[in-house]
Amino acid sequence: MRDYLLEWFPGNPILAVLFSLIVNIVVAISGILPSAFITAGNIAFFGFETGLMVSIAGEAAGAIVSFILYRKGLIKLSPKINKSNSKLLLMLKNTAGAEAVILVLTLRVLPFIPSGAVTLAAAFSKMGLLSFSVASTVGKIPSLFIEACSIDQVLSLKIEWQVAFILFFILTSIYFLFRKMKR
Repeated sequence: MRDYLLEWFPGNPILAVLFSLIVNIVVAISGILPSAFITAGNIAFFGFETGLMVSIAGEAAGAIVSFILYRKGLIKLSPKINKSNSKLLLMLKNTAGAEAVILVLTLRVLPFIPSGAVTLAAAFSKMGLLSFSVASTVGKIPSLFIEACSIDQVLSLKIEWQVAFILFFILTSIYFLFRKMKR
């Protein structure tokens, strides 16, 4: 599979890294798309260690860019939020300092919490960009490592099993999406 991927990017791996970073940023800004496929591509193209490092860098870059964009958008919505009766939104808005860092670290470690939701929550708080960047990146490393190990195992299977895993993932995602839309 690596040989097939190498055809897409000529002998310059820097282009592949830049492509991965850009795709990670787009996925992070969307807030809903899963990044597991990017991690899979990184592992397949660069190997486990380098692929994991590229994925960590991409997740960090994506989180930082989306944090900045989400915060700019929330500033425009701020008057409406201040009028809101939601205690949770108002409490989140006042989260800062160590409490905000611990919140982001904890939420990033959990692999099933959508990254977009964590970034949006952090952008909504009083947390600074540097604190968010460090907490988000450090918190994401354990879940990315687990994801990369799982992907590495799937990539070592025969192609038929790989296709079966991908189809299962797609069908399961579609099922949960339709189920969520019915609610």
